[in-house]
Amino acid sequence: MTDARASGGNPQSTQPPADEHTRVEEQARAAHPAEPGVLSRVGQARHLGLVVALILLAVVGLVTTPANFATSSNLVSILALASTIGVITVGMTFVIIGGGIDLSVGAVMALASVWATTLATQAYGPVVMAICAILVGTGAGLVSGFLISYGRMVPFIATLAMLVAARGLAQRMSDRRTQLVGPDNSAIVDLSTTRVLGLPLLVYIFALVVVIGWLVLNRTTFGRRTYAVGGNPEAARLAGINVRRHTMMLYALSGLCCGIAAVIIMARTTTGSSTHGDLYELDAIAAVIIGGTLLTGGRGTIIGSILGLLIFTVITNLFILNGLNTSDQLIAKGLIIVVAVLLQRRSLESRT
Repeated sequence: MTDARASGGNPQSTQPPADEHTRVEEQARAAHPAEPGVLSRVGQARHLGLVVALILLAVVGLVTTPANFATSSNLVSILALASTIGVITVGMTFVIIGGGIDLSVGAVMALASVWATTLATQAYGPVVMAICAILVGTGAGLVSGFLISYGRMVPFIATLAMLVAARGLAQRMSDRRTQLVGPDNSAIVDLSTTRVLGLPLLVYIFALVVVIGWLVLNRTTFGRRTYAVGGNPEAARLAGINVRRHTMMLYALSGLCCGIAAVIIMARTTTGSSTHGDLYELDAIAAVIIGGTLLTGGRGTIIGSILGLLIFTVITNLFILNGLNTSDQLIAKGLIIVVAVLLQRRSLESRT
């Protein structure tokens, strides 16, 4: 009774013992061995390196295909391709910073596009189609997040199961056929055809998602909690963060981005298909890793992920312009991912 009164009359408000605090602080220092200023400088240096890599790729494009690379139509096509995967990459950045991984993003985007282009959904107009895609994506993300947070499933397994289930459901709903966006819903297609200052509207949607993602990650409590959960879940829990709920919301956010990407892919292709988003999870994860986000969580930036995405998109564009084999493109992407992870490990080991 005396202990309860000393702690404010509530036995549950008793603070963890001092040795527990010491242990958590040691774990936090181990997870973030460098000072914040050092990490900031490292991030700026990485961003500068990514910009230099982009410039070098542009030089390669100008040298190998001077008549095609620097044209306005090619630059617009690069941005349009980056828009679809880029929106997914924003959601993936949050998930990986939070200590997770999402392998289902491509399949969830496909499912959202199929669901939004069924005849029943299209009968209600383009606004309902867009809302449907976003709700389907968010719902799938919530299911994955619930399985991981409250079902205690490993993120790799939970999202792999969602990948298979979402792709299968998309095939079942569409009967493996491509569903066209009807003429009565041309407002969806207008996102790709209507241009403002020379750029399609879908590029502005992508830019808006990036800006909002940056603000949420860097200027809100949700963003700070994402870094805390990814860096040290135990310390985050003792600090009063509901780690399970926050993790579930991270996957819901990833699903939301997949729903927005589904609207963009419908605008670009005028279709909904179960084949949309094939290997998009590879491109999104690769972009996030190249951008400097740790696979173990706790560190990363939206800007770095977008720069990594642009590097991959330009590489894809260069392969297409030079008529190189698609399989060679995949091999090159795989090598880039391996090099990026090895550089991450070497950077971490040099600071410990």
